[in-house]
Amino acid sequence: MLNDVHLGHADLNLLPLFEAVLAERHVGKAARRLHLTPSAVSHGLNRLRLLLNDPLFLRTPKGVAPTARAVELAEPIADILARVRRVVATAEPFDPARSERRFTIGAPDAVAAVLMPPLLREIQRIAPGIDLRLRHVLRDTAVAELDSRIADVVIVPLDEIPARFVHKVVFEDDLVIASRPGHPFAKTPTLDRYCGMNHLAISITGESRVPIDDLLAREGRSRRVALTVPNFMLALALLAESDLLAALPRGLLAMHGAHFGLIGTPAPFPMRQFQWRAIAPKVAMMDAGVEWLYGLLGRVV
Repeated sequence: MLNDVHLGHADLNLLPLFEAVLAERHVGKAARRLHLTPSAVSHGLNRLRLLLNDPLFLRTPKGVAPTARAVELAEPIADILARVRRVVATAEPFDPARSERRFTIGAPDAVAAVLMPPLLREIQRIAPGIDLRLRHVLRDTAVAELDSRIADVVIVPLDEIPARFVHKVVFEDDLVIASRPGHPFAKTPTLDRYCGMNHLAISITGESRVPIDDLLAREGRSRRVALTVPNFMLALALLAESDLLAALPRGLLAMHGAHFGLIGTPAPFPMRQFQWRAIAPKVAMMDAGVEWLYGLLGRVV
């Protein structure tokens, strides 16, 4: 990418600028992140475009979008920056108590709702200057978020993880059937009664068929999904005001169910457990700050 001919007149300060614009997808937001003016970021992007011979970022109604070349460059540039930061960190070790860095964590809202309260309490206690940004990340998009360095760490129930990442189980969970107290299903939690009820499904795409419907199909059963919503916290609120049933993570219901007046009942058919894994690029672990965050995630849950 930066050969001997280019390196002599290349400004390596442009690489953090590239990283910020890629992460924010917006020149103004990248400028705030870098403590620069938007015009300075735009000027730097123009210099970077000349250096790398590509537009890199194209304007959109909501900001900018990376070109194919920018996506291709994301990993090697992140690798370079992680190594440089590691070198700098050896001279000035990362100190969470004094740091004012910002980290990005990617997770579905179900795990974020369980993870963030204890994580925030711990960070306020031991690292009050550190800021967090939470992104809604699903299992199917987690690897792309990490490869592009949009997220520092993701937490998803991913089983097959490429070798370029480190990962660890932060907690295990399963699904229970959530409902209001006194719901007929909770009184008689049989498969027949379950299939005869109206259900709420959680799907970010709006697709009403979810994995539970596949489990029922294998039993020769089906159910009516009367409502589909895009996130779990909305599901909690709607369940409290209706006779709908929903399969929710046990951990989510344990932490927030009482606030909404909901109860959980074991499913009348086999439910597999799943593991929430913290995942980060191996190269990013050369950054002492990311390494610290990764370790913290396993301790607070």
